[in-house]
Amino acid sequence: MSAQPADQVSPGAPVRWLSLIGIGEDGIAGLTEAARVLVRSAELVVGGERHLALAAELVRGRSLAWPRPMALAFPEITAHRGRPVVVLATGDPFHYGVGRMLAGLVPADEILSLPQPSSFSLAASRLAWSLPDLTPVTLHGRPLATVVRHLQPGARILALSWDETTPRKLAELLVSRGLGDSRIHVLEALGGPRENVRQAVARDFDLGNIDPLNLIGLEVVAAADATVVPLAPGLDDALFEHDGQLTKRDIRAVTLAALAPRQGELLWDIGLGAGSVAIEWLLRHPAMRAIGIEDRPERAARAARNAAALGTPDLRIVEGRAPAALKDLPAPDAVFVGGGFSDEGVFEAAWAALRPGGRLVVNAVALETEARLFALHATHGGELVRLQVSRAEPVGTMTGWRPAMPVTQWRVSKP
Repeated sequence: MSAQPADQVSPGAPVRWLSLIGIGEDGIAGLTEAARVLVRSAELVVGGERHLALAAELVRGRSLAWPRPMALAFPEITAHRGRPVVVLATGDPFHYGVGRMLAGLVPADEILSLPQPSSFSLAASRLAWSLPDLTPVTLHGRPLATVVRHLQPGARILALSWDETTPRKLAELLVSRGLGDSRIHVLEALGGPRENVRQAVARDFDLGNIDPLNLIGLEVVAAADATVVPLAPGLDDALFEHDGQLTKRDIRAVTLAALAPRQGELLWDIGLGAGSVAIEWLLRHPAMRAIGIEDRPERAARAARNAAALGTPDLRIVEGRAPAALKDLPAPDAVFVGGGFSDEGVFEAAWAALRPGGRLVVNAVALETEARLFALHATHGGELVRLQVSRAEPVGTMTGWRPAMPVTQWRVSKP
């Protein structure tokens, strides 16, 4: 299991010079003999200050504590290629750990990973929860709003905290959304001598002196009037703060279907408005990405607030007017244009940037924009669909249908 010296490897054979070793709060007592040998023989040992302290008596080479940002240490690690390097990580390096970043720099056949149970596995075992039946989330280095999309009635969530303040902040968030009866388990310093597991109901949260190294187990209980983000597209318009510039829920649901989101894809939402289409795109899967382009600062700020409130704080917003604002943005897999399509050069810039096989969807209400869609359809093909929604409203003492303005939708895929 030890790293292979370069002079003992046959030509062309990979050298597993980079060892990723999981270490728990029990320190070297929890390491296998193979892991101990790797740490002792490493020329360079990299890790957090806590990890380096836990393994200090084994380290004979140079120690390097992670700088901020961590990526500053990567050139030093790769400069040792072919010579033994150890990176210490909490539990499993490939479960919300540094493994993913390093695997983007070093070939897999040059990496040796010796994981230990992740904090999620330890937490699930302490609470007697089944890992496949819960949702793992990390709030470390991420906005608290990241958890909002997962707050479904009856859900069990394990959330890696940022620090000792995270459990109380989460309790306050739950109460604000009508989820105050949810039960919060705070699991501190799992796997070591300081391990402690406590619990409280969100609305009565009173736990103090929480260890900065903690993980939260959450059992979601929703009141009848709780604010919960539904799993289906076409969210209630009332969930969005807006000034009227909003793709309404029925049209939005059809628009999302036309955009046909696929895991990990990037959307450009040109004319972001309240951000409803981009937000619903992001809600389809945690790996989705979206960039909203909006030239009015107050609308851009409003969209950012909506994104945070609905659990998609990762929505990237670019303030500016298309097509100029589209320059240098990463190529999209799908483009939605809800406003500004009649501006000169918007279609041409979006179409040129769109990846082959990508989808472009435009919603038009004005006759002038509709005429532009007809012309583009004649050239590029695709589908033209007229969307009309009517709602029952009082008419005197009776009830009648009141139609909303029709929307002409053009859907086209790039060859």
